[in-house]
Amino acid sequence: MPTRDTPWPAGTPCWLDLAVPDVRAATEFYGPVIGWTFLDTGEDFGNYTMCQVDDRVAAAIGPLQAPGQPSFWTIYLASDDVESTAKLIVEHGGTVLAEPFDVAEFGRMLVAQDNTGGTFAVWQAKGEIGVQVYNEPGALAWEDARLTDVEAGKRFYAEVFGYTYEPVPGTPEDYATFAVNGEVAGGIGGLMGAPESVPSHWIAYFAVDDVDASLAAVERGGGTVARGAEDTPFGRMATVVDPWGAVFCVHSEATDD
Repeated sequence: MPTRDTPWPAGTPCWLDLAVPDVRAATEFYGPVIGWTFLDTGEDFGNYTMCQVDDRVAAAIGPLQAPGQPSFWTIYLASDDVESTAKLIVEHGGTVLAEPFDVAEFGRMLVAQDNTGGTFAVWQAKGEIGVQVYNEPGALAWEDARLTDVEAGKRFYAEVFGYTYEPVPGTPEDYATFAVNGEVAGGIGGLMGAPESVPSHWIAYFAVDDVDASLAAVERGGGTVARGAEDTPFGRMATVVDPWGAVFCVHSEATDD
């Protein structure tokens, strides 16, 4: 199982969480879909609930912070210094939505939008590094930044987080992988067929044992399959929407027939 116990390199997607109006109902939905077990951190932390794979943290689900707040999976990018990152975000056309603040003794964070309007968070680890397991069923396997202005977004993330890019054969022309210190960490591109009214956003891909079984669990749990399972050179994947409107992808490795 790929695991990590030390802080993620700056710029690497290192954490993700979901805000919902009913945390318990969300755990009942996501448990069968992704294969998670759950650990409630208690009332002092708003019942922020850790999603686990074999007792290692893979993500979290928490309550909405404000009435009317939409539900979506927030991707966190690692930073060695959130104050410096906040300055870079503003200097390069982004917006800091929540100024840097401490999360108990666990770390320091901020919430921002890139220069195309895509929302993300930034995490400076102290006691908690973020995800402890990855590229494993139940864990984050990939993430895309899907942007309304790809070239502008690429410039922003290169200037703020040092990303470098490589095109990917067989994908749309504007799609590329992004790398942190030479290590591929995700993808960046256009909206990939979404309506033009959809704003820039990040989307998470969760690894699962069986994409089709996960889709069946999505529908049983009241979610929606937005894009059915398809086999690609990069594995079998599908896009779904949970009962609160949060979009995510499920992915399994390609298998030899």
